[in-house]
Amino acid sequence: MIDLEQLRPSAFAIAYRMLGSVSDAEDIVQQALIRLHQALEREHIHSPEAFLATVTTRLCIDELRSARVQRETYIGEWLPEPLIDRGEKSGAARVELSESVRMAFLVLLERLSPVQRAVFLLRDVFDYEYADIAHILGKSEAAVRQTAVRARAHVLQERPRFDVETDRQNELVDRFFAAIEAGDVASLEALLAADASLHGDGGGRVPALSRAVHGRSAVARTLLNWARTGTRGGFSVERTIVNEQPGALIRTTDGSVIGVWTIDVADGHVTAVRSVVNPEKLRHVPGAGNFGEWLRRALPKR
Repeated sequence: MIDLEQLRPSAFAIAYRMLGSVSDAEDIVQQALIRLHQALEREHIHSPEAFLATVTTRLCIDELRSARVQRETYIGEWLPEPLIDRGEKSGAARVELSESVRMAFLVLLERLSPVQRAVFLLRDVFDYEYADIAHILGKSEAAVRQTAVRARAHVLQERPRFDVETDRQNELVDRFFAAIEAGDVASLEALLAADASLHGDGGGRVPALSRAVHGRSAVARTLLNWARTGTRGGFSVERTIVNEQPGALIRTTDGSVIGVWTIDVADGHVTAVRSVVNPEKLRHVPGAGNFGEWLRRALPKR
C-alpha cells in the first residue's frame, strides 16, 4: 500500500517553485494527490512519484496561465508568498535546490513563461531527464531541450548572487538588525551594498512601497523610518529562516505576525531586503495578523 502523504513534500517542492505561492501550491498538490489516488484505484501505476510530478506540473502550468492577468494588474510590486522554515530537507544539502527557493530567484522565474519555468526547474533543479520532461509536458524531447537552453540562458544572465557561508551571513545580518534597532545610519549604510534595494508587497490591501527603493542611502533612510514607526507602535523583530535564507518575522505586542522579511547577502553586504505585508500572502503563517489594522491602532489619526 502506497502512503500518498510521503509523496506530498516532493510535489510541494515543485509546485511552490512553479507558483511562488504556499497556499496555491498546497491546493495544487492536494488535487494531484486526489487524481493519483483515483488512478491507483483503477489501474496499476508503475511510478506514483512520476505520475504525481506530471499532474502537479501540468496543473501548475494551467494555474500560471490563468494567473498571468492577475499578476499584470497586481497593485505594487509582486513578491512570492514567504516560506517559513518548514523543514523541507529532502534535498536541502544541494545548493541548487536551496537557492531555487530564495525570494530573488523566484522573482526571476516570474519572467519565464510557464513552460520555460517548468522545464528549467525540472531539469536544472530537480535533475529530471529530458525524456521524462518531454513526457510530462507532452512535447518532443528536441523541443524540451531547446526550451531548456533558452530558459537557462535567461536565468544565468540575471541569476542573483548569494553568500552561502551561513556563519558569515548570520553575523552580518545580526549587525544589520542591530544597526536598525540603534538607529545608526552610518553603520547601516556600511552594511548595505552600494546598489542595495528594498522591496515591499502589500498587494493594495495594506500600505507598502509603491515601487522598489534603490541605493544604500535611500534604503537605509527607509528602513530607519520603518523602525521608528515600529518603535511607536510596539512591534518586534524575530529572526528566522525564510525561503532558505536569513529573514525575520515582524510581530506586534500580542505576537501576531504582520510582516515577513527576507535578507539577501552577497560579497559581505546586504544586497536586498524584501518585506511581505500583504495579509493574503501571510495566511499560512502561524499567528498571522493584519498590518493595516495594526497601523491604524498604532498610529491613530490626530
